[in-house]
Amino acid sequence: MWYPAKLKHGDEIRVIAPSTSLSIVSKENISNAKIKLESLGYKVSFSKFAKECDIFNSSTIEQRVADLHSAFLDVNVKAILTAIGGYNSNQLLSKLDYNLIRNNPKILSGFSDITALQNAIYAKTGLVTYSGPHFSTFGMLEGLEYTVNYFEQIFTSQEPVKLAPAANWSNDTWFINQNNRTFITNKGWDIIRRGRAAGKVIGGNLCTLNLLQGTPFMPSLCDSVLFLEDNFQSDAVEFDRNLQSLLHHQHLSGLKGLVIGRFQPESKITLEELKFIINTKDELTEVPVVTGLDFGHTTPIFTFPIGGEVEINIEPDDCRIAIIKH
Repeated sequence: MWYPAKLKHGDEIRVIAPSTSLSIVSKENISNAKIKLESLGYKVSFSKFAKECDIFNSSTIEQRVADLHSAFLDVNVKAILTAIGGYNSNQLLSKLDYNLIRNNPKILSGFSDITALQNAIYAKTGLVTYSGPHFSTFGMLEGLEYTVNYFEQIFTSQEPVKLAPAANWSNDTWFINQNNRTFITNKGWDIIRRGRAAGKVIGGNLCTLNLLQGTPFMPSLCDSVLFLEDNFQSDAVEFDRNLQSLLHHQHLSGLKGLVIGRFQPESKITLEELKFIINTKDELTEVPVVTGLDFGHTTPIFTFPIGGEVEINIEPDDCRIAIIKH
């Protein structure tokens, strides 16, 4: 396990599209995102095939692999942001040159479908990757402060990062209409099972992570604290069976904790249903579990390291989560 170098003022960030093409993002939001990252002191460049688009709204497998390899090889590039999520980044896994990636380590950030790519790279190279904002995320004009704050803490400092709930959150279609925003007061985290733990972080989008099971690209879950989220398609029944599938993983020994990201309202999962699901899992009997954290498919989100180290203290009067190494 090893960590890429942190970002400095003036560093170049490369935008790639290993899943859905950047072409589906509006010109206005691309411009907004570029301006925002430049205002933070970074240079922004785009991969050669980021806007190529086929019938599945992606460039070809070969083009996406070439763009990813090019980004890792370019000595001027210090971090890589994915354009947006989608459904098919796992198409690339058997085509990647993992020695090339291992020998040219740098930050890789994204979420959702990018979970497959991030966990595979960590499993094959030991390079810590990051579940965090896409490039397109930075196109948001209002409600981005929390996301930027944790992006900067994780990527510019070596200091431990204490997580805290955002004041407000949103599930609106900001990318369609920036002037019609709906923000909801955040009631904070919900404790399902108390306890203390420390371990390496594994996770991201649950249904995407499960695509790696039974392949050479699945990381070990031994001694891990799982950070899991899912999108609006995951109701209680779907989340239950996907979680159970992950808990059947052969390398689960010593699971330390479970941290669950906020569900989108369309999932209609209640806290009572979630507690019921957790209480049916023998694998989680002695494991602290907390839910409602700011990562996943609502906004804003914090950034966390896949392969990094975390400490959690889940108690009603002292609920703390700190990313120790990132």
